[in-house]
Amino acid sequence: MEITILGTASMVPTKERNHSAFFLKFGTEGILFDCGEGTQRQMKKFGIKITKVTKILITHWHGDHVLGLPGLLQSIFSTEGAERIKIYGPPGSKKYFKSLMAGLATEGDIDVEIKEVKDAVCFENEKFKIETLSVKHSTPCNAYAFIEKDKRKIKINAIKKLGIPEGPLLGELQRGKDIKFNNKTIKADETTTIVKGKKITYITDTNLVKNCYEIAKNSDILICESTYASDMEDRAKERGHMTAKEAGQLASSSNAKKLILTHFSGRYKDSGVLEEDARTVFDNTFCAYDGMKIKI
Repeated sequence: MEITILGTASMVPTKERNHSAFFLKFGTEGILFDCGEGTQRQMKKFGIKITKVTKILITHWHGDHVLGLPGLLQSIFSTEGAERIKIYGPPGSKKYFKSLMAGLATEGDIDVEIKEVKDAVCFENEKFKIETLSVKHSTPCNAYAFIEKDKRKIKINAIKKLGIPEGPLLGELQRGKDIKFNNKTIKADETTTIVKGKKITYITDTNLVKNCYEIAKNSDILICESTYASDMEDRAKERGHMTAKEAGQLASSSNAKKLILTHFSGRYKDSGVLEEDARTVFDNTFCAYDGMKIKI
């Protein structure tokens, strides 16, 4: 599992910071969180093939989070063999997406499925699920959590001692099922260990509200906006944003392991000011930068 941060700016990009987006690689899945202007170029710059995108999670439909969608989709579906992409977003997403694409003279089909989601499990399979909760901004806005499911790891020494060969029997044990081998019952609980799945949460463009704490709970990685420092708390509240210190408070109260700050106002040439602000309440804090990679 690997995260690549593609953009860390807020409303106005800078020479160093692109608009909001990050990419999560998990097995064959490529999940793009937001798609600000210039996202496809950032993907190329940082070594991510645009055809690897399988799902796009949109927090809200402000331009700095979605203006990269038309170009990215047009590029993806100009390549041979491109498969349907699912786009998840808050209520109103179908209308906004239709309006966004209506102004373009695109060639060929852009095969997407738009799913409007609110306070729900957006997607789930045997390996992971994606949850969303609504948060408080000037327009409908979602926070998302990617939750890897717990898995079983084979105890190599136990398997060697029993003489169980590689193959389907080990697969059954990894699925938590007891097996028969050499006329004996081999218990999954005795030959495997549980490896807890990882949780990655993304919260941006919101005041600090109850649902922020709920969705961030026990995150291994919490990626959270910190548009302003705490001396601009009133401005943050007025504009539907969080301060860096509030992001730190959220990480601390929700038992997060690591906090990654993003969505920086252009007034901060040095994001270290925001990192210091958050560290007053949560020490394991780091400021994201464009091109940052996080292996989990």
